[in-house]
Amino acid sequence: MRLTILGTVSAALAFVLTFPLLADTCDSKGERVIALGGTITEIVYALGEEKRLVGVDTTSSYPAAANTLPKLGYYRAVSAEGLLSLSPDLIIADADAGPDAILDQVSRAGVCIIRTPDGGTIKSVVARVHSIAKALDTSGDTLAGSIESAFSVVRSQVRAFNDRPRVMFVLSAANGTPVVAGNDTEADAIIALAGGINAGAAIDRYKPLTPEAAIAAKPDFILMMDHVVMQSGGADKILSIPQIAMTPAGKAGNLISMDGLLLLGFGPRTPEAIALLASKIHSGIDVAAR
Repeated sequence: MRLTILGTVSAALAFVLTFPLLADTCDSKGERVIALGGTITEIVYALGEEKRLVGVDTTSSYPAAANTLPKLGYYRAVSAEGLLSLSPDLIIADADAGPDAILDQVSRAGVCIIRTPDGGTIKSVVARVHSIAKALDTSGDTLAGSIESAFSVVRSQVRAFNDRPRVMFVLSAANGTPVVAGNDTEADAIIALAGGINAGAAIDRYKPLTPEAAIAAKPDFILMMDHVVMQSGGADKILSIPQIAMTPAGKAGNLISMDGLLLLGFGPRTPEAIALLASKIHSGIDVAAR
């Protein structure tokens, strides 16, 4: 059962004195921990420290046990009242968590807040693991080692591929207007790691797909998060959008949907995500992170 944190904690909010703002490290026992970011939560569980969690954000869907914890809203739009209502002594936050003003306010109320590094590489995943382990005063060596080992296996398989299919990641398709991922995105990174070419690499970050851009992109596959496919009316409806229908992927019906946290989270399961995506875009080839 999901719990929603409402209510107000005016007394706690009034306690705004001389406490430090957000930092890389701070003094906390980490006995009551809030995780802001699905990957943060996943790593806490992978480290075996989930007993410390008292609340998570709505993107924290894995493992399934995380869904039994109080949910504090979307990690980029949390409230001070909700956070402080759980009396945390440590908040471990994704680099994009916020708003910053709210987290600063909670920090001044005496709560230790640690931001973790982000990035679309295995090196950044390992750095995030060690950052979270340090905040929890435990070792991340075993988990980091297992991630690196699994990635090494997948990387050797991907490097053997001769083809480099073009993959376009569609973030949303609201009102029939696809928004696609360009360079400097997690989608761009995961496509490259799986041995593909980001068909939207000519654009920066995320932008609407114009007919001209769709023709130039020539994607062999459309890649989307599974919940976005459902929200958009299903695969057939997406493939019928004019900008997509005119592409090689649209004409062939090549739409791949994957769990969003697995695909873009860059956490412990990223080698698995690379293997799964690689198996889907490289015909007749099975890839496994083992």
